[in-house]
This record gives sequence, structure tokens and C-alpha cells, in this order.
Amino acid sequence: MITHFSDIELQTLSIEGTKQVYADILQFPIAKQTETYIQFQITPFTTISFKEILEPIAPTHFAFQVPYSLFDEIALWLTQSGVQILKDKQGEKVTYHSTISKAVYFKDGDGNILEIISHEYVKEEVLQRRGPLQVMYVREVGFSVPSVPLFREWLKNTLQMRTIHDQDTFNFVIGGTAHVVVVKEGRPWIPIDMKALMPTMNVTFGTPNLEFVQNVNKKENTLHFKQHSYSITLKHTPEFLHAIPKQLHLPLSL
Repeated sequence: MITHFSDIELQTLSIEGTKQVYADILQFPIAKQTETYIQFQITPFTTISFKEILEPIAPTHFAFQVPYSLFDEIALWLTQSGVQILKDKQGEKVTYHSTISKAVYFKDGDGNILEIISHEYVKEEVLQRRGPLQVMYVREVGFSVPSVPLFREWLKNTLQMRTIHDQDTFNFVIGGTAHVVVVKEGRPWIPIDMKALMPTMNVTFGTPNLEFVQNVNKKENTLHFKQHSYSITLKHTPEFLHAIPKQLHLPLSL
């Protein structure tokens, strides 16, 4: 089964701009850098990468899972950090609070809608946390598509991901800690009504189960797909499982 997002590669208009947000403010270590490419180590198992281009780009959405017990402290730090916190029409900070989860939304320099999110039911001791955001893992990545049902079923049938409820314009498709947010192209991204477009994005899913990869891809260790403007890779990542205490091994209730 898929357990996590291993890498998310997006486009950017400015390598220096991404450094100001992800390295200088959010304090993610730089794993790799060239004149036109930069990669940030978000957790020991996940990177977010940016490739600089000289043409218009379409932003997307992704969310960092943070500990529920520390959410208010982390949200206060984020608000004071200098990032662009999203606000509603009344000028109030955009947040989401329920009995079991909390969230705050913000943006990077390319217009991507970022989120810190926490859930009371997530086991905080399972994974190592990283940086002032105390990121446990990248929970959500947004995929805008012409047909939500077709892309959803492709993920379920090809990558053996699952859904809780099937909908026509918005769906979470889940594999371990990875929540693919599938939305109808043109549907507004909540909370600021920015229309969802299809970005050029390369997403790598990780799994510690080599047999799973081989069953999908006929005895190969890596699997590549192309869907719309998305390049999707399935990668064997045994280090993910090795870093989790045996008493906390999968299935993860994350």
C-alpha cells in the first residue's frame, strides 16, 4: 500500500522567492539546489521541489500535518513569521476548527495555497517532527482534473487507494498518510475562491512494500504514470517503515 508522499515537484517563477518562504521563514533544510531547481527536506521521508520556468504557472494546494496538542502554538508562530496568512472578505484570518481538527491557511510566493492542519486522532509519537511547524508529514496535495470520478477511480484501481465517500466535484483519495485532494477543474479552492487549474506537477508516492510496487509494475522497483499535466511515480521507500517503532507499525491511523 502507499504510505506517504515522497516528493512533490512544482514549478516556480523564482528560486530565490521559494528560498525566502521555505528556507528562510519556514526553516526547511535545502536538500539540493542548482540555478533552476531547488529541493527542500520537509520530513526525513518527504521533499518538496521547485523547478524555475519563464512562463505562467498554475498554483495548487498542499497541507502539512502538525501535532494537535501544539496547534495553537504553531499557528501563532506562523502568524508572526512573515508568511502571507489568508484572510476572508472581512479581513479575518482564515481558519478551520471542529471538534477533532484545526487548520490555518497561507500562501507562498507562487500563489500555492498552503495549510497547517491537525487532527485529534492522529498519533503524535509515530513520526519524527521537523522545524518550527513541527511537521509530521505532508497530508494533502491538490489535483485539479476535468473529471473527478475518472481520476478517482484511476487512483483506486491502479494505486489501490481508497475513498470514504465518492463525490463528483471533490474527493479525498487516501493511501496511508497521503490524501490526494481531487477537485473539478475550475472549482474554487476554499477558502479564497481561487479557481482550481491543472498545474504541471510531478508527485512521487512512497511505499515500504516492494511487493506492492512489483505487483503493480511487473517486478520493477519504480513505476511512472502520466495523467493530464501530472507525472505520477510509485517508489519503493523501505526507510519509511524502518524508522517507525515496531509497536507503531502500519496500519497507521493518520
